[in-house]
Amino acid sequence: MDVIPAIDLIGNKCVRLIQGEYHRQITYEDDPIKQAGIFRDAGAEWLHIVDLDGARMGRSVNFEAIKAITAKYDMDVEVGGGIRDEATIRQMLDAGVKRLIIGTSAVNNFEWFSQMANKFVNKLAFGLDARGSKVAVAGWTQEIPQRLWDFAAQAANLPLSAIIYTDITKDGMMSGPNFDRTKALADAVSLPVIAAGGVTQVEDVVRLKELGIAGAIVGRALYEGTIDLHAAIRAGRG
Repeated sequence: MDVIPAIDLIGNKCVRLIQGEYHRQITYEDDPIKQAGIFRDAGAEWLHIVDLDGARMGRSVNFEAIKAITAKYDMDVEVGGGIRDEATIRQMLDAGVKRLIIGTSAVNNFEWFSQMANKFVNKLAFGLDARGSKVAVAGWTQEIPQRLWDFAAQAANLPLSAIIYTDITKDGMMSGPNFDRTKALADAVSLPVIAAGGVTQVEDVVRLKELGIAGAIVGRALYEGTIDLHAAIRAGRG
């Protein structure tokens, strides 16, 4: 199982939002390129980057920082936030991004997302962000009535790299992931499921691995020091 450290960007700085709320922001590091290097030195092979400015504004905002990270380090980088058109997909892939996470545009226009998935085979992941069973979009600022299981079932028919499932109520809360819902999602679809939100200690990684989850994204716990990245990566690898 991959353990993937996270960098969330606002104003070109590494931040975390508590339960996805922009007014509950914690800033940890002014230099995301330096932070990426710290994660790489700890043994990370993947890096998760979310352009939170982009997610809220509907376009890529922190692209230069993302490009600088992919140019400097030999990690596989996945990026989400503000990816709403084919031009941005191509721009990110050309810059060396390995996988693009699309959430809002996939939910709002699933036909377009299906076309992109078939055009960029195994280069896209479906970003499934939810409060309970309700899907959230636009940087988690809006909820829609459709249930996450409906979207997951549709996404499972596409040639995607993964479904990245975030339980927003757990995100940044340092209280552990939603194991039950994550396991239910993984059992319901054939695609790899990567869990985000709430991973706080190495034991969380071990349990997710035992449940058959393909990956775990770790954010605030790394910055707060409740989890050691090197130890978590070793636990994920077994």
